[in-house]
Amino acid sequence: MFRHLVRTIRSRFPQYLSQPFDVAELHQTILPYRHNRRELALESNEDYEITLTELLSGARDYMIVDDPMRDALRAELASVNPDPSAFKQFLSSRVAISPAALRSLAVGTGDESMAPATTGASNTIPAAEQPTRSGAAPPSPPPPTSPKAAPPPVATPKTPRPSVPSQPVQSIPATPRSSGPAAQGVGTRTIVPKADDRCRSCGELLPAGRAITFCPHCGQNLTTTSCSACGSELEVGWNFCPACGKRATTQ
Repeated sequence: MFRHLVRTIRSRFPQYLSQPFDVAELHQTILPYRHNRRELALESNEDYEITLTELLSGARDYMIVDDPMRDALRAELASVNPDPSAFKQFLSSRVAISPAALRSLAVGTGDESMAPATTGASNTIPAAEQPTRSGAAPPSPPPPTSPKAAPPPVATPKTPRPSVPSQPVQSIPATPRSSGPAAQGVGTRTIVPKADDRCRSCGELLPAGRAITFCPHCGQNLTTTSCSACGSELEVGWNFCPACGKRATTQ
């Protein structure tokens, strides 16, 4: 969750890399479950809330949080039956990303998007000057053979070529793939919009007569909604919430 949070903030809310923000904004705008379910690979809204509670409790010092919220959430997580929504009583509290955790993530994850941008001259070496593995310059091609009748060629001194210092090879680890049942089967449902149908999130027109899952304008998952009573995820077309029994609101 913290790795995906940093990616999201870096691409959409870069000011929050160095500024605090509200818990409510984190939960509802920056990292809402309905928009990040596939990337987080969490099977339910309850799993999402428990993980978010752990993050806001200051676990592993990923986030800078105030003492009252940290102590309350850690006590709740240590209870026999923790309340997944315990963090909602601190929606107005301010939190921030730990600079130390951000630096550690940029070094340890192997993800280029986490690392700070670098400037300066390019380290690329022309192909003709590439060093061998031992650091020496590549050997010159052998001279062409002369006919037997021709006199032996006069040897001419060769001008020594300056040695090129070997450059360190920068290896870029492959980005780990998410696996497991939580990452499979998400976003496979589709809907077919009618003429003049619009996205409920951004209000843009949807492509009519074409099977789609996400809004092509804002990325909203069009096959799911949220229960107005308990926040559980509902599929489009469901009449009642399977978690609390509340009648689904038509959207």
